Amino acid sequence: MSPAESRTAESSPAGSTSGSPPGRAPAAAFVTFEGVDGAGKSTQLARLAEALREAGREVVVTREPGGSPGAEEIRRLLVEGEAHRWSPETEILLFTAARRDHVERVIQPALRRGAVVLCDRFADSTRAYQGAGDAARRALVDRLHETIIGIEPGLTLILDLDPADGLARASERAGAEDRFERKGAGFQQALRREFHRLAEANPGRCVLIDATGDPDTVAARILAVAEARGLL
Repeated sequence: MSPAESRTAESSPAGSTSGSPPGRAPAAAFVTFEGVDGAGKSTQLARLAEALREAGREVVVTREPGGSPGAEEIRRLLVEGEAHRWSPETEILLFTAARRDHVERVIQPALRRGAVVLCDRFADSTRAYQGAGDAARRALVDRLHETIIGIEPGLTLILDLDPADGLARASERAGAEDRFERKGAGFQQALRREFHRLAEANPGRCVLIDATGDPDTVAARILAVAEARGLL
């Protein structure tokens, strides 16, 4: 992808070019949802997608790992199986390979045509899950991201929830994709700390959302941010 393409989602806090003249179509936006397992990302992403579509926007809903056929193949390697089947370094490489295919085939084409892309997890999850507590691995994630991916969201909504509550929610959706949940409460606590660190380091892009309460209450908090960032 070209340098111009890599800047597409960074042109404003919402990942779009704000202040478009009247009568011109809204600009593209790239928004990601992050948080510990069970924080409610998928539910809230669907709520925001519905609100954006009602406002007349084209919305592309996608996820990571996955989102494109090749990336979905890699997803199975990452989210299923024994909890410690891969080293963190191997996971970083697998996530980056899946992300490259996803960006090329889904995210960039959608942004070029002016859509709003809502993605359930992106590079911040790799920074948190594989880089938590290890500066060298965090640096590796960032180097690979800069070289291979070259795009950041304009807005990242980090759903913040006590990991114990998140794990309780996650246990209700029992399935094969529970590899990271099975790493336990201590791992989830480390993830929460890492997401807080990312929010503090990237205040223009990341917004912590209180994910406690019923889905309607959390959705209202997210809609307020979306309106403030010019998405609605």
